[in-house]
Amino acid sequence: MEGIVSVFPNEKRNLHTTKSWDFIGFSQQVERAALESDIIIGVFDTGIWPESESFNDKGLGPPPSKWKGRCQVAAGNFTCNNKIIGGQYYRSSGFFVPNDINSPRDSDGHGTHTASTAAGKLVNGANLYGFGSGTARGGVPSARIAVYKICWSDGCFDADILAAFDDAISDGVDIISISVGISSGQPYFKDSIAIGAFHAMKNGVLTVTSAGNDGPDRSTISNYSPWSLSVAASTIDRKFFTKVQLGNNNIYEGISINTFDLKNEMYPIIYGGDAPNTTANYTGRSSRYCFTNSLDQNLVKGKIVLCDAALNGRGPLFAGAVGAVMRDQGPYDSADFYLLPASIVDLVDGEKIFQYVNLTSTPTATIYKSNEANDSLAPYIVSFSSRGPNPITPDILKPDLSAPGVHILAAWSLVSPVSQFTGDNRFVPFNIISGTSMSCPHVAAAAAYVKSFHPTWSPGAIKSALMTTAYPMSSSINLDAEFAYGSGNLNPTKAVNPGLLYDSEEVDYIKFLCGQGYGTRFLRLVTGDNSTCSEATNGTVWDLNYPSFALFSSPLKPIHHAFNRTVTNVGSPMSIYRAKVTVPTGALKIQVNPNVLSFTSLGQKLSFVLTIEGKTDKSIVSASLEWDDGVHMVRSPVVVFISIS
Repeated sequence: MEGIVSVFPNEKRNLHTTKSWDFIGFSQQVERAALESDIIIGVFDTGIWPESESFNDKGLGPPPSKWKGRCQVAAGNFTCNNKIIGGQYYRSSGFFVPNDINSPRDSDGHGTHTASTAAGKLVNGANLYGFGSGTARGGVPSARIAVYKICWSDGCFDADILAAFDDAISDGVDIISISVGISSGQPYFKDSIAIGAFHAMKNGVLTVTSAGNDGPDRSTISNYSPWSLSVAASTIDRKFFTKVQLGNNNIYEGISINTFDLKNEMYPIIYGGDAPNTTANYTGRSSRYCFTNSLDQNLVKGKIVLCDAALNGRGPLFAGAVGAVMRDQGPYDSADFYLLPASIVDLVDGEKIFQYVNLTSTPTATIYKSNEANDSLAPYIVSFSSRGPNPITPDILKPDLSAPGVHILAAWSLVSPVSQFTGDNRFVPFNIISGTSMSCPHVAAAAAYVKSFHPTWSPGAIKSALMTTAYPMSSSINLDAEFAYGSGNLNPTKAVNPGLLYDSEEVDYIKFLCGQGYGTRFLRLVTGDNSTCSEATNGTVWDLNYPSFALFSSPLKPIHHAFNRTVTNVGSPMSIYRAKVTVPTGALKIQVNPNVLSFTSLGQKLSFVLTIEGKTDKSIVSASLEWDDGVHMVRSPVVVFISIS
């Protein structure tokens, strides 16, 4: 039918589940723009808990005049204020699960957490049962929040996502934060988030997305369109460990966030494989994993259970256990909540505990409340964070950058338990969770911060500022290098004054899409204008004015490739930038021509060509280009790789 852009299944997408601001050098005392309170962040998520102190509107005037949105008051007794200036919910199926709330109110907690991370007001004394105690705050506490509830207990559907994008764009939001994605790679215009983000970009709105939680495998990134900004998850210097003490006084240190206190009391401990629920036809081969209903209540009740997998704890809890020790192979770089006292130990310590249980006539144990400790290796990319390369366009480096996404304390819904599992009776105003869902609103806040100083900058300009000023990260710690962290770790204060910008607008992406094989008819349906694919507009992926450089090649195949780029001077009117290329010895030859850029005015644009020559058999070669005028350091990663998976 005329007017149909594309038809694809209404697929389900998944949520990508604060010391962090200080950790990246973004203190409460940073310079603030007077326009910060005019910036509106559209949060696409599970809704929001409006009564949270993080969303107090004290000191805020009426919404900015550009705001055209609405507050959808419904069965959830939802109200807006001068902080949460808009709230809408979307459910194209019309079917609501009983536990869902038919309003923008958050019954999950995820949306409240992301919104407060981005723009929550300062709340002193925030903590989770004493953990993470301090002042909780968003990156832009004076900015406004517009809520678009697209996610429910059964997921987030494409039709609702697209409707929310339409509304947010017309409502007048400045930045969109969406911590949602799909595991499998989809072409750009069969991906509702990519489609929505394209229209947002066209209307001057930057979309910040989460990379996904399917790492550490390669090409698992779930948001990768070049016109959006994709964020990986890095650690902060906060970690949790939970000690297990046996009756022989040996103590083993595992990982979890255990808020329960067994008061040092020793309990009998039993191996799950020795307590199968035979009446339900389970054997020790399955009960050792402690699946739900796999354990015999008569054998487990009142005891601690040793399990051979790190599950959520439902099996031991529903069988009457007082705790669980779970042995698993890791990785051990982020801690989770469980439904009962629990600690996850590695296989070495797990075997020692197993031997004690197996060889002792009356084995006993206790599990201590967790301890909070300093992670001196931080920041590094957490194992669950999805990796590149980009599955659709390998020569567009994704993710774009990283930000804190591990053990983040932020506001929470009072009807969602701490662990988000039924049977957990812990309800709190603040919670600590991890995911690229948490790193995404950090970058959305940083984008809003930059926008408050530079309200006329395009989405591409803001994206460039954030990427080229990021803290460099080390490939010696992050073995997937740029496919793990992109341009590096977020550095908001530097992004306000980046010096140079790799700007890009709709016409640049149209050239890119034409070069990717999209025809004129389809392109016009997407753009809504008279865009044409022709020889003049058929651009290559390597000439898209992107703030990073990536090249997919074959092993030992001779490389001779050029990237054309244009930078805009936003630093000092009279400035001279000199190029510095850093490349591993003997790997490849990378040159820049010209290698000196002399500017005489603000807004002036100058172009250069970066060429890569040579051959390599390495899976990834990490290099960089820096433009330095003595004041600004404008850094871009240069990546050559020969394998996607």
